[in-house]
Amino acid sequence: MNVFLTGATGALGPLTVRALLVAGHDVRAVARTDEKAGQLRQAGAEPVAVDLFDPDAVQDAVKGCDAIAHLATNVPPVSRALRKSAWETHNRLRTDATRYLLMGARAHDIGVVVKESVTFTYPDRGSEWIDETVAPVRAGLLAPTLDGEALVLGYDDGGGRGVVLRFGLFYGPTSRGVDDSLRLAKWRLSTVAGRPDAYLSSIHTDDIGSAVVAALDAPGGIYNVSDDDPLTRRDYLDAFSAAFNLHRLRLTPTALMRLAAGPAAPSLLASQRVANGKFKGATGWSPRYRDARDGWAAVAAARAAGARP
Repeated sequence: MNVFLTGATGALGPLTVRALLVAGHDVRAVARTDEKAGQLRQAGAEPVAVDLFDPDAVQDAVKGCDAIAHLATNVPPVSRALRKSAWETHNRLRTDATRYLLMGARAHDIGVVVKESVTFTYPDRGSEWIDETVAPVRAGLLAPTLDGEALVLGYDDGGGRGVVLRFGLFYGPTSRGVDDSLRLAKWRLSTVAGRPDAYLSSIHTDDIGSAVVAALDAPGGIYNVSDDDPLTRRDYLDAFSAAFNLHRLRLTPTALMRLAAGPAAPSLLASQRVANGKFKGATGWSPRYRDARDGWAAVAAARAAGARP
């Protein structure tokens, strides 16, 4: 396929570009600067400059493509996360940009639209497994995420396929959060908050790339994409510590996370043991890293070899 990709130069994009190309697809990817366009071109993709909030420009940009993969996000740094205005672009990417991409898809009879989403929308279910039949919680900053999902699912009504991938918390060697976590580790602190026995569903960025490839052939619908074996927060943090040979780290106090995350805190603190069986059954996809123990060990090895954001 000829795949139109947004978010190609962000946290998830480069590995997804590589996965699509390795699978034999052509990639037309959004680049906002000449430097990033050069990086995409060097990787083997066709860069395109387009304002995702300009419906006419988006319609022109997707012409000739067989699929759209919308991975663009704009999550603000922790220092600005409490400001509602800091999330404006992120929310518009979830909704307005999604709407314009779907308009382009309908105009050019594009067969499949794949959209990135998150598992944080699920409620706290303790140690129970969460599949796609569990209703998400529509609260605060997560509302635009669910609005974007609904837009994509509506694409099935016109004969195309709308595929929503709810990703777990992603981590990888080029994720900016690794450096943040290593800095905090000097004081035995961490970015992981919540009850020690609460589950945290995660996904390595390598596995996100392969999931996007698999989603191009998936039936329309919502799919959880996460590790096979979600860990509790205590085990997840211990896996990170073991990978980087650190002392045992402390979980961030729940009260501090509530202060930092504001209305989004309940979703970020919830115990979410997310099951990925539906996506595996529909596509044959399987994560390379079964759990965060394997994944964090791979991240540490990649960082030691020189991988950086």
